[in-house]
Amino acid sequence: MPLRDTSAHHTSADRTFQVDLRGLVDLLSHHLYSSPRVYLRELMQNAVDALTARHALEPAASLGIRLYADGTVVRVEDDGVGLTEADVHTFLATIGRSSKRTEHIAEQRADFIGQFGIGLLSCFLVADEIHVLSRSARTPDAPAVEWRGRGDGSYTVRTLPASARPRPGTTVTLTPRADAGEWTRPAQVHALARHFGSLLRHPVTFDDGSGGPGVPVNPEPAPWALTHPTPGARSRALAAYGEEVFGFKPLDTIELDLPAVGLKGIACVLPEAVPAGRRHGHRVHVKGMLLSEQAEEILPDWAFFVRCVVDAESLRPTASRESLYEDDTLAAVRDALADRLRAWIARAAASDPELLHRFLQAHHLAVKSLAVHDDEILRMLLPWLPFETTDGHCTLDEFARTHRTVLVTSSVEEFRQVAAIASAAGLGVVNGGYTYDRELVHRLPEIRPEVTVADLDPATLTAHLDPVDRETELAAAAYLAQARDALAVFDCDVALRTFQPASAPALLVDSREARHERTRSQLAREQDGGLWGDILGALRQEAPRAQLILNQLNPLVRTAVAIDEPELARTSAEALYGQAAMLSRRPLRPAESSLINRSFLDLLAHALRKDS
Repeated sequence: MPLRDTSAHHTSADRTFQVDLRGLVDLLSHHLYSSPRVYLRELMQNAVDALTARHALEPAASLGIRLYADGTVVRVEDDGVGLTEADVHTFLATIGRSSKRTEHIAEQRADFIGQFGIGLLSCFLVADEIHVLSRSARTPDAPAVEWRGRGDGSYTVRTLPASARPRPGTTVTLTPRADAGEWTRPAQVHALARHFGSLLRHPVTFDDGSGGPGVPVNPEPAPWALTHPTPGARSRALAAYGEEVFGFKPLDTIELDLPAVGLKGIACVLPEAVPAGRRHGHRVHVKGMLLSEQAEEILPDWAFFVRCVVDAESLRPTASRESLYEDDTLAAVRDALADRLRAWIARAAASDPELLHRFLQAHHLAVKSLAVHDDEILRMLLPWLPFETTDGHCTLDEFARTHRTVLVTSSVEEFRQVAAIASAAGLGVVNGGYTYDRELVHRLPEIRPEVTVADLDPATLTAHLDPVDRETELAAAAYLAQARDALAVFDCDVALRTFQPASAPALLVDSREARHERTRSQLAREQDGGLWGDILGALRQEAPRAQLILNQLNPLVRTAVAIDEPELARTSAEALYGQAAMLSRRPLRPAESSLINRSFLDLLAHALRKDS
């Protein structure tokens, strides 16, 4: 209805918005609820809340919920507090109002799952008509009342004799549409009831109309509420439940208990690593009713090595009741659960080395991300975390026993450039190129004060390479000059040394920072005189050069330095540079790829000319 300007009128009557119920239901189905299946959860939640209100009136009453589905109707019956005719007019005929907002129970709102008063609308996702029959427990002499709501927004209300509903409570009956059979056939209704209500505290039964007794939907209490003869039996029972819920055998289970918010549950440690940063959803129940299977927000980002199933009293659901509302309570719960996970890691480190080893084998990246920000975990686990080193994959504790000075690279490619030569030279180098590794290695002296940690730079490595004797240096001088001239385009110097292993013909020492600085200098030269030239020129430093270090112990190098033909000498130097660049495993620049191809073809052409 369009808005009208009433400023020119003396009076204006208030009007009520007209709600297009079909449009509202379409909005709910496409934007609020994830699937039509939530209709059954909403009906069960309403029933549980009615039982909660009835229990406040009659604490000793035996109350329950009964579900019925035979393919033609779906019915949910509860022994809850029920409604009077006035309640029906007030609550069922007003969109967005909740019966749980009445003065009688306002102070008990925390006892109720539903908070938004729109749950009944979800039934229109699967049916065109909702039939409600209710009798109030608060006003026992009030007649039963019948409400019929239709998808076009119309409804009828009438009172019935008490015999129509002998006991207090409410029965909601749906006649499913033909296109809703996927969600309303008996087997599916039973499965949905088990899915959403397996941990409910009130007894729930299901009847498929076959004439047999109702089948319990939630025959067992929550597994953490059961008693077991021994701690081992309890641990095995919780692990079996975790495997049933998540489909994997947990490496271990961690019991979660936060009495302040009424939270209980378990965290199942995944037996295998997961990609860094990938967060698993967790199963969150609120007062027994399943709220979400994908609640990422219950744990911090670093805890991607576990999956949780919890039941809580005080967590607040969003309007769709399919996720958690981000508030101070949720933040406090997240922090408290994080403390429980840290405590489990601490216990494993102190008393179960075998479990700790299996855990770190699978989840060292998650622990590294935690150790960066958590000093307690750092002190506890840093010596036991695996790293890639020149001694292979080992823990820092093992590595520090043989290397009192630990060198760390800033990238994976730098480690791969120097690993073999550094190992042969007796240097202890750790690959710091992986996420968190460099930062953590630099903190090793906090745990092992006798160890020194430093960044590896080219000067450190080349200082450990042995010089050749003067006669060899003079004999190779002409070749080295030709090689420097050939590789000047790459800002690369050439030197002759001896180092192990002898099978390595050359080592290319070139840091990422040096390459970036040379690229910037090149841009400054190309932009000379322009605005960018001035800016880049101001940033220009003395551009560090790469170094191609030839190994005099290698037979190929000894043959190359003896070449006296200038063109062949240049080609062989280019080939040695290309081989060293490929062995470094860093991405090749286009010019380097071109050089490798050209030098190979030139050597092939030279060999063919020689043979002819």
